[in-house]
Amino acid sequence: MDRGLMGMCVNERRRLVVPPHLGYGSIGVAGLIPPDATLYFDVVLLDVWNKADTVQVSTLLRPPHCPRMVQDSDFVRYHYNGTLLDGTAFDNSYSKGGTYDTYVGSGWLIKGMDQGLLGMCPGERRKITIPPFLAYGEKGYGTVIPSQASLVFHVLLIDVHNPKDTIQLETLELPPGCVRRAVAGDFMRYHYNGSLMDGTLFDSSYSRNHTYNTYVGQGYIIPGMDQGLQGSCMGERRRITIPPHLAYGENGTGDKIPGSAVLIFDVHVIDFHNPADPVEIKTLSRPAETCNETAKPGDFVRYHYNCSLLDGTRLFSSHDYGAPQEATLGANKVIQGLDIGLQDMCVGERRQIVVPPHLAHGESGARGVPGSAVLLFEVELVSREDGLPTGYLFVWHEDPPANLFEDLDLNKDGEVPLEEFSTFIKAQVSEGKGRLLPGQDPEKTIGDMFQNQDRNQDGKITGEELKLKSDEDGERVHEEL
Repeated sequence: MDRGLMGMCVNERRRLVVPPHLGYGSIGVAGLIPPDATLYFDVVLLDVWNKADTVQVSTLLRPPHCPRMVQDSDFVRYHYNGTLLDGTAFDNSYSKGGTYDTYVGSGWLIKGMDQGLLGMCPGERRKITIPPFLAYGEKGYGTVIPSQASLVFHVLLIDVHNPKDTIQLETLELPPGCVRRAVAGDFMRYHYNGSLMDGTLFDSSYSRNHTYNTYVGQGYIIPGMDQGLQGSCMGERRRITIPPHLAYGENGTGDKIPGSAVLIFDVHVIDFHNPADPVEIKTLSRPAETCNETAKPGDFVRYHYNCSLLDGTRLFSSHDYGAPQEATLGANKVIQGLDIGLQDMCVGERRQIVVPPHLAHGESGARGVPGSAVLLFEVELVSREDGLPTGYLFVWHEDPPANLFEDLDLNKDGEVPLEEFSTFIKAQVSEGKGRLLPGQDPEKTIGDMFQNQDRNQDGKITGEELKLKSDEDGERVHEEL
C-alpha cells in the first residue's frame, strides 16, 4: 500500500492490487482477510501534507497600484472561500453578506492564515494553502473540517489599516502660484469622489452637481477629512486616505460604508475663505498720466468688469452688454465687496478684486452665483463723476440766486408749475451753475425735486413753499436745493 500511494495527486483515483506477501501473508486477518489473499483497493486521495510543509501562497491577481501591504498588527477586511484540499467547500464570507474583519498576527486567526495574509495589497487575490498543523490540527473544527485536514483559502483583500495610522495625503495636481493654504476655521467649497479601498464608489458631489460646503477644522466633517483638507490650495486636487478610526469607525454608516472601512477621497478644492477675510485688491495697471482724483463714496462711476469663480468659471461680464456698468459708490447699488474694491481707483486703472462671500452674495448665492462662493473681478474704471452729498438731488456750484423764486417763475404769475421748474433747472445745469445727481434719469430727478418742493401737492410751487436746505432748519430736508 505504501508503494501504491507514492506519487498520487489529490483527487486522483487508483486501483491498487496487493499480493499476499505485500499484504497480510499466510496469516490474513481473522474473520476478514483469509490467508494468502490478494487484496484490491480503490483509492481516492483526499489530502496530503508533510511535517516540513509551510504555508503556500499563490498570487492570482495583484493590482497595479499597491498603497500598502499587510503587516503584523494590521486590521484587515477580506472575503474568502474556504475548501479542503479536495475542493470540498466548508465556509465562505460571501454567503454571510459581509467581509471577515480581524487583526493579523494577534492570535485571532489560525497561524497559517496569519502568515498567508502578510504582504497582501488591497484588491489582491491569493490562494493560501495551509497544512493542518498550522490550521485546526488533529481536532479539526466541528463537522466541516476533519482531523488533520489541509485547508485552501481563496482570499480577496478589501482593505487594510493599522490602529496607529494617520491620514495619507497625495497631491494629484497643484496649481502654480499658490499664495494661500486652507487653515482651521476657513470655509471651503470642494468637489469629491469617495470610494472604498477596493475602488467601490460610495458617494460623489459631482452626481449632485453641487460642491460640498463646510468649515474646515471645526468638527463639521469626519476627523480625517478635517485634517486632510487643511494645507490645501485653491484649485488643488488631492487624494486623502482615511483610516476608519478617523472616519466612521467600527459601525460604518448607511448601507454603503461598512464598519472598519478605509475611505479614499479624491478632492478638488474650488475655493475657500475665512469669515474675517477682507476684500483683496491687486492693481493690474494704472494710467500713464498723473491721477489726482480717485473714486470715492458718492461718486458716479462707469466701469467694465469680468466676474468669475476662483476655479475660472465665468459668470458675468459687462462686455456682454456692450456698455460699461454704472453705479453710485456707497449707495448699495453693487455688492459691498465690489463697492470697496472700486474705491480709490483712477480713471483708466485696472484691478483684480477678490470678494469673499460675506461681502458678496453670502450663503444663499444669487442667480448664477453658487452659495458661499468667492468672486473674482477684473475691473477697469472708465469714468468718474463727483457725487452729491447724501440725500441731495441737485447742488449749486456757487451761491444760489438771491431771488430764487423770481428766477423760477419764468412767466411771473406767482406760481411755478413743473414745466417752468424743469426748464429753469436744466438751464442751470447747461450753464454750469449747478449739477444733478449723476446716474439717474434727469427727468425723474427733476420730477422728484419738484414733488419735494410742492408741499401741498397741487401741481405748482409758490414762494411760501420753496425752501433751500439752509432754510429747512431742522425740518426733514428736501435736499435738491
